[in-house]
Amino acid sequence: MSGKPGLLLVNLGSPDAPTAKAVRKYLFQFLHDKRVIDTSRWIWCPILHGIILRVRPARSARAYSKIWDEDGGEAPLVNITRDQAAGISKRLGSDVHVEIAMRYGNPSIGAGLDILKSKGCKNIAVLPMYPQYAGATTASVYDGVAKALMDRKDVPEMRFLRDYHRDPRYIKALADGLNTHLKTLAWQPAVILTSYHGLPQSYVDKGDPYQKECVRTSDLLREHLGMSDEKLRTTFQSRFGPKAWLQPYTDKTLESLAAEGVKKVAVMMPGFSADCLETLEEIKIEARETFMEYGGEKFTAVPCLNDDDAHLDFLSELAKERLLMGWL
Repeated sequence: MSGKPGLLLVNLGSPDAPTAKAVRKYLFQFLHDKRVIDTSRWIWCPILHGIILRVRPARSARAYSKIWDEDGGEAPLVNITRDQAAGISKRLGSDVHVEIAMRYGNPSIGAGLDILKSKGCKNIAVLPMYPQYAGATTASVYDGVAKALMDRKDVPEMRFLRDYHRDPRYIKALADGLNTHLKTLAWQPAVILTSYHGLPQSYVDKGDPYQKECVRTSDLLREHLGMSDEKLRTTFQSRFGPKAWLQPYTDKTLESLAAEGVKKVAVMMPGFSADCLETLEEIKIEARETFMEYGGEKFTAVPCLNDDDAHLDFLSELAKERLLMGWL
């Protein structure tokens, strides 16, 4: 028994395979989370089981198949998170055990905690891989950890990170990542969109700070880069259902930009710590098609920070400063 602290990196998750069966299982868990869908269960469950879980899995499986590794391994998000954990573990050294978990799907939070327990960790820090806090993401990770520990007699000391949306090192990593990517292009964008995952407007109206934190990240990034409000704009993607979501919408913004004569656009996703379905398929493929369809000529999706050295340096320092202090 080592007695060393554990660090658990937690991201959203992916299905186990790009198949309708695997996606249905994943969506069942994801869309049953009351943090994600806060509608009355009497209203939501018949919709979920009667319509969504019958129709959506096949469509989502086709989307996942576009980004899945040909060898049939794990989803890009899981693979990247494993690479991030390896890089962070190398930086933190042998004094910390680093594991990964997914809020939905595999490897589960319970499995990650079991591994750390088997390594003798009495102190465990949880790093949700969401730069901006939202009830549907970060708070749901808290819930997932609590649920995994509910029936355990010996519970470790726990620490949780809330957010890092305005940390100067995170902002610099985003700016450097953008500049590095733009240098690979033979053209330069007239407009850069910072596209964040959407959230129902009603959640923000009830007090969720997510929108403010996204806007703050963009403001700091814009200031760091010395760009204007017209050059770098904030948008929100991935809306679902008939309710109003956070605006402006990424796809509608791309349509209007092309219609206005903007021919060259770059989209970056500062709310995603790793590339996943929403960045690789929804933005890199679908958003590009939308922009071109409405008259755009040049489009690029900026890769997420993933396992970039500066990103892993920052996350390692963040963990030491805000999660592991006093334990090492």
